[in-house]
Amino acid sequence: MEEITAPNQGMAVGGDLNLGHLQWAIRNSPGGRYFCGDGHTLPFPAQTFQISLNHFLLLWVKDPIRVVQEMKRVTKQAGYVLALAEPDYGGRIDFPPPLDKIKDRQISSLKRQGADPEMGRKLKDIFQKAGIQETTVGVFAAQWKTPPSREDWEMEWKILAHDLQGEMAPRDIQNLKKSDWEAWQTGQRTLYIPTFYAWGRV
Repeated sequence: MEEITAPNQGMAVGGDLNLGHLQWAIRNSPGGRYFCGDGHTLPFPAQTFQISLNHFLLLWVKDPIRVVQEMKRVTKQAGYVLALAEPDYGGRIDFPPPLDKIKDRQISSLKRQGADPEMGRKLKDIFQKAGIQETTVGVFAAQWKTPPSREDWEMEWKILAHDLQGEMAPRDIQNLKKSDWEAWQTGQRTLYIPTFYAWGRV
């Protein structure tokens, strides 16, 4: 990938460790600029951006404080640092039974993959330790009105089934998936995963 030293005014710059993810982004948003790199060491001078943000990232990194410090470093004075969509699977709620067994199995799987399944609740502490004192932290609101579309539901289950591999037998995963869809169709289903956000001014 092309190394980027500084963006043009109004330019959005995206980065990922995974080259395949970047190629997908380039195909779907060709107007952006992209780099392949590690969030622990961003390839930009200090005070490059007005806003630095990540999405569903900190639970996967080795040192989330260092990543937020790097985001702060490359953000201009009076700019903003944001962390969006950091889940906290320790607060996951599934109803009806037996869907409630998903929580413990998914937490176990995420830990095995090297993730922190309770990242959401740690965001405020991470931002403060990274030197961003004026921080707003919250949880995205949840509402249950209609079942998800079949397409969205299948996409979520593709991720969940991947997480449950090694924790449950394939037949048990399929049975859970069937029970989940039936619960959505009958109006019984409650699914809540606290998903946190944090933002602060540099």
